[in-house]
Amino acid sequence: MIVETGLQTQIESQRDDRLRILIAGAGIAGLTLAALLRRQGLHPVLIERMPRMDHPGYMLALMPTVDPALEDIGVHDEYLARSAPLSRYAFRSHRGRTLRCDDLGALLALHGDYQGVERGALIDVLTTNDCPVTFGTTLTGFNHGDVTFSTGERASFDLVAVADGIHSRTRDLLDVGDVSTVDTGWAGWVTWSDVLGDDPALGEELWGDGFFLGAYPVKDRLGVFLGGPVADLEVGPSAFVARVRDAAPESGDRLRAALDAVAADPDPYLWPLTDVRAERWVVPGAVLLGDAASGFLPTAGIGAGMAMESAWMLGRMLAHADRTNVAALLAEWERVQKPRVESAQSNSRMLARMMFRRGKAVAWLRETAMRVLSVRSALGPIIDLVADQPDPDAAARRVLNDL
Repeated sequence: MIVETGLQTQIESQRDDRLRILIAGAGIAGLTLAALLRRQGLHPVLIERMPRMDHPGYMLALMPTVDPALEDIGVHDEYLARSAPLSRYAFRSHRGRTLRCDDLGALLALHGDYQGVERGALIDVLTTNDCPVTFGTTLTGFNHGDVTFSTGERASFDLVAVADGIHSRTRDLLDVGDVSTVDTGWAGWVTWSDVLGDDPALGEELWGDGFFLGAYPVKDRLGVFLGGPVADLEVGPSAFVARVRDAAPESGDRLRAALDAVAADPDPYLWPLTDVRAERWVVPGAVLLGDAASGFLPTAGIGAGMAMESAWMLGRMLAHADRTNVAALLAEWERVQKPRVESAQSNSRMLARMMFRRGKAVAWLRETAMRVLSVRSALGPIIDLVADQPDPDAAARRVLNDL
């Protein structure tokens, strides 16, 4: 569980560590890295700008890229208990009729589990073995590992891992080059439905004319996403739901219940559909991690998984590190991991160009393509990444052999 801890207490606890590491951001990537480092006997300092651990209410689809991290942390069984299989995927027309259903389980079975999980449940899993965090704290200064905290305190670290999200403020303190973004102009509400239907392992998506509706299994319920152009959402959830009902009368009982859930939620979480890509991940004394490095659109269901893979890769390589070789290991980590993440991010961007469109002619053309385009084809680069996961220990050995 999360253990609220004073900053000086955390700093003092790592006094004798072989590496003094600061992690800025207690999201999925930061918590994964912290847990991995603690399994190695280190005591990373973990800070979070929020005043408390307040879970944004949304769901995550996690491919087998996360399995090595969860196994190394020792919580894979707990993760399976707190999540739900996402075994099949159904694509519906803009009117709501099912056009195809693909077997995701068979596609990924050789590589591991494909699960749906609530973000809050995943945070609970990652902190099963207790995780000290100092809340309400950010960085206001950085100089090659020498940092100034928002509290006015100063400290020196061998490495600062910046994992404070897609809108990272800490990233602005680093010389990471160009930071590009994609803004789709769309956003969406997220809520939960208790109507699982006859196939609780089924994820469904309805790509409409100016709207998008998805329902995804998590533990004992469905995560629901209803999106559209930002300007169109200004009418509010209930009015927008009414528009979708009229536009997609063939959507079926399960998705109709999902729309009911959006309309009934007094304060659904609003998810802006933007992403970010930093030119460099590694600078002297610091790295960008997770969404701070490459923040994903949710279109391919891979962003959180790649953040966890990056944290696992970094944590395993740091197991070989000391103060004399850490810079070389970080450079190799970026060389191996950054192209993998950006390949998956590009796949997500490609799907966004298909999904977030309006116009009946566009909808008909898209549906004609999707009748013959399998999930394996649509997610081809990502499936290839799952099948060819990196070897952090081999990467570390390459560096150490060259030193």
